[in-house]
Amino acid sequence: MLAAPVGPADVGERLRPDADEVICLTLPADFYAVGQVYRDFAQTPDDEVERLLARAAALAGAPAGDTVANDPEVLVQAGPVLLPGSLTLPEDPAGIVVFVHGSGSSRHSPRNRYVASVLNDRGIATLLFDLLTPDEEHDRRLVFDIELLAERLGDATAWVREYESTAGLPVCYFGASTGGGAALAAAAAPGAEIAAIVSRGGRPDLAGAKLPLVTAPTLLIVGGADTEVLELNRFAQSQMHATTRLEIVPGATHLFEEPGALETVARLAAAWFGDHLSPRHESTDFGG
Repeated sequence: MLAAPVGPADVGERLRPDADEVICLTLPADFYAVGQVYRDFAQTPDDEVERLLARAAALAGAPAGDTVANDPEVLVQAGPVLLPGSLTLPEDPAGIVVFVHGSGSSRHSPRNRYVASVLNDRGIATLLFDLLTPDEEHDRRLVFDIELLAERLGDATAWVREYESTAGLPVCYFGASTGGGAALAAAAAPGAEIAAIVSRGGRPDLAGAKLPLVTAPTLLIVGGADTEVLELNRFAQSQMHATTRLEIVPGATHLFEEPGALETVARLAAAWFGDHLSPRHESTDFGG
C-alpha cells in the first residue's frame, strides 16, 4: 500500500503497477508542487525525525536504534521468583534506570518504552521488568501492594548490581502510577543508594511514612489536567526531605496522551537523570 498526502491526478494510474493500493488524500487539478497544499512546508529538522522514529519504534515494540544492545530478554531474581525483563545497554552507559510500571501495566508499556528509548539515546541503560508473575498480576490486591512491589524492586536492584553487564553502574528509578510509590518506598530502604528518581503521573503518596526517609533527588512529573494526582504529589513533596522538584505538564492528563506530552516527560526525565548521573553534578536546570 502506498499512501501520500498529495499528488497529481493520475497518481493512481501511474503507480498501480508498483503497489497493491494507492491512497492520495488530495489530487489538485493544477498540480505543480507538493508544497502548494501546505500552510507550513518548512523542512523538518533531522533531530525531530530521529525523535519521531525512536518514538514510533518504541510504540511498536521494535528496537529504537543501532547504538544499543536492544532489549535482550533477562530473568530478574526477586526473592523466590524469576521476573522477565528487557535490558538495553548503550555503549559505555553513564548509569542504569530501572522502570517501575503502574497497576495494570507491564514491561511492554509503550509509554515507558518510549521514555526508555530516549534515555538510551542519551547513553543511559534501562531495565524494564514485570513486578509480578503472570499468576500474581490477576490479583488486584497485589497490584496495589506497595510493600511487596518495593521489595521486588529492591531485589531487582540487587540483581542489577550483581549482573555482569551492569555491575558498578549508578542505579536510578523511573516510576509510573503506583510504581512511583513503590520506587520511593524502595529508595527509602537502608543502603538503597539510588542516584535519582523520576515519577511520571505517579502516586508517591503511597510510600506513606517512608517519604521522609528518601535521600535520592526526586523529580515528580504530573499532568496539569490530572488534578487529583497533582494534589497527591504536592502532598508527597511536602513530606520529603530530599531534593525534590514538581514539574507540571500543562494540559496533560494521567497517561500523557496529548500531543507532545510524553515527549516533554522524556525530555525532563533525561535531563534529570543526566544531571544527577554526571560526575560533576551541578543542579543548574532544576534547582532544589
